[in-house]
Amino acid sequence: MIKERIFQIKNHKDFTDVCLEVFDYQFHNNPVYHKFCSLLDRTPDKINHYREIPFLPIEFFKSKEIISGDLLPQITFTSSGTTGSNTSKHHVTDLDIYEHSFLDAFENFYGDPKDYTILALLPSYLERTGSSLIYMVDSLIKNSENKDSGFYLNNLKELSQKLEELDKGGKKVFLIGVSFALLDLVEKKSLQLNNTIVMETGGMKGRRKEMIRTELHAHLKKGFGVDAIHSEYGMTELLSQAYSNGHGIFKCPAWMEILIRDPEDALSLQPDGKTGGINVIDLANINSCSFIATQDLGKKNNDEIEILGRFDNSDLRGCNLLIL
Repeated sequence: MIKERIFQIKNHKDFTDVCLEVFDYQFHNNPVYHKFCSLLDRTPDKINHYREIPFLPIEFFKSKEIISGDLLPQITFTSSGTTGSNTSKHHVTDLDIYEHSFLDAFENFYGDPKDYTILALLPSYLERTGSSLIYMVDSLIKNSENKDSGFYLNNLKELSQKLEELDKGGKKVFLIGVSFALLDLVEKKSLQLNNTIVMETGGMKGRRKEMIRTELHAHLKKGFGVDAIHSEYGMTELLSQAYSNGHGIFKCPAWMEILIRDPEDALSLQPDGKTGGINVIDLANINSCSFIATQDLGKKNNDEIEILGRFDNSDLRGCNLLIL
């Protein structure tokens, strides 16, 4: 089955072969994607490389049911959106695939969750239902099998004390938080951490003035006393994440790739080094759509990706975007 092959990809040829298989499967089993590709006259018999595959605009997740196959959803993840806005819905028919994706990716980038105390400061996500990020972090916390791992909401003083205690004790700590809450934390008390990875998951969600990534990371590095701020690039409509260990440069797991499209011609791709719209291939999305055109801007050099912001006419999104 294609499902098993997704997480066995070892090289570019494997990725290409699985991409073409997934495209063929989704073309024939996803009514919305089938119609979209047919209108563009891009059918499996005319596609020879994954760079030729059509990317479904992410807005379709707000108005259509994007499902490949005939399985019923086990869970529906929803985007946070803004007040009064129409939110995206990602109907997930196989949670095992999502769990396989984020656990494998975490282990590839950071190692075994059991090696860390995992702390989460995600108030805006905890305050609503349907967050794929909360599902992922909750699973990582459980997989850490550490009594000190857990979520924090508004108890910033308690979190500061826990961070200092664990860090001074030589414990490896992984702190993941939304940007505005991390800023709130270090404004209450500056820290000097030596054994802690700090990862931000995105923008201010209307809680603070947006700032560019370099400014945000400068504040956080100073406040936590760390050399680099890590980042996660993911969204409701995906089942995989790209990670950055600093400097705003992201890398993808083997079953995910980011391509940059021409902002003036959505069906053409940009060469390396040119800014454009971000297209995401997420093969873990086998049961929805693996080929998504996002509203984000970025540029790419080889396998290193920079996330630069959003198109001006895009609405603000809940997960992991900073405005230039």
